[in-house]
Amino acid sequence: MRSMILTVGFALWAMGIGAASAEGEKAGVFDYYVLALSWSPNWCALEGDARDSDQCNARHDYGWTLHGLWPQFHRGWPTYCRTSVAPPTRRMSAEMTDIMGSAGLAWHQWKKHGTCAGLQAQSYYDLMREAYGRVERPAIFRKLEKEVSLPASLIEEAFLKANPDLEKDMFTVTCRDGYIQEARVCLSRDLDPVPCGRDVIQDCRLKNARFTPIR
Repeated sequence: MRSMILTVGFALWAMGIGAASAEGEKAGVFDYYVLALSWSPNWCALEGDARDSDQCNARHDYGWTLHGLWPQFHRGWPTYCRTSVAPPTRRMSAEMTDIMGSAGLAWHQWKKHGTCAGLQAQSYYDLMREAYGRVERPAIFRKLEKEVSLPASLIEEAFLKANPDLEKDMFTVTCRDGYIQEARVCLSRDLDPVPCGRDVIQDCRLKNARFTPIR
């Protein structure tokens, strides 16, 4: 029985299924980035409203917000890396609210992922903003007036059409509890599109994923 478990475990590792985060890695050691974009109205429907998050207030008009820019290995990813770099100030984090929805998220992303980038805090925030600006968010989603059900593949098609430099293996869509959750783009350390690692590709296959309009 033990040998069978070891055999299955090795097979899963070889296929990339067992890939996971590695905490406490050395800062600056990674292969590429994953840019994660969240559709804010769906996040609000899933958990933001229950938290009474200010991000979900209609006055903000949030659509695709920046979840994070994550250093990634070809298999697995580093988190909470060892670094002597000073953390961002409250002002620095607050200045990211326009694209991230909250200063708290910006701070969390620095602590979990930014510490692994090998950059000063402000430089990491600047890089996140630059990466966010390099990906064209399809305007058509902002025109929705009511919730719709759509194939998750439609999100992929819209992003690929809006970003001619992207190819299918550089992009993935995730879903959660029946909703479109995120659009994720794989980028080099210079922020050029690159193929995603096997453990990053999580293509949602839903044919009727829920997509709520901007508030």
